[in-house]
Amino acid sequence: MPYRYERDKLRPQVFYCLLGLLSVSGLRLGEARNLELQDVDLKAAVLTIRGAKFGKTRLVPLHASTCAVLADYIARRQRHWAGRVVSSYLFVSNRAHRLDGGEIHRTFYALSRQIGLRGPSDSHGPRLHDMRHRFATNTLVQWYRSGQDPERRLPLLSAYLGHVHVADTQWYLDSSPELMREAMHRLQQRWEGRP
Repeated sequence: MPYRYERDKLRPQVFYCLLGLLSVSGLRLGEARNLELQDVDLKAAVLTIRGAKFGKTRLVPLHASTCAVLADYIARRQRHWAGRVVSSYLFVSNRAHRLDGGEIHRTFYALSRQIGLRGPSDSHGPRLHDMRHRFATNTLVQWYRSGQDPERRLPLLSAYLGHVHVADTQWYLDSSPELMREAMHRLQQRWEGRP
């Protein structure tokens, strides 16, 4: 992400961290946009998601690698805005305010075109929310592959994603060919020993 002005110097890091966090955490875009510095506890490796859907608050654990990237970003953010007034939000624009949702979407679409996920004139293609779907699907696929019982663990994923009901998580999984393959593989293994 090239930039022309000094005020835009942090922009590539802002989007690197925001998009990375969305892809590894399963957060909703609004939850990530609303994160404030006080909500990021890198020592405990946890994010506090406040005022999520239905006004709920939840804790989201982070992997050590995610903490390292966020720590680097926060240090860069502090150096970039040193001595100037800046919003308490984690992800800020070049004007020191919380990132605008429209700007995030436009940047994501531009980056998608730049790396070939969308054609130059495509109006459809990957969406930011697809990262949340992919996170949920990958979690279940990993549970299948490691021999765990996804049905028993589904409430954990549901709570992690901030869903009120397990059924709210299940609809993410209906159209996943990977999950269907894993479920079929497990079913075939069960039936192999039967006469």
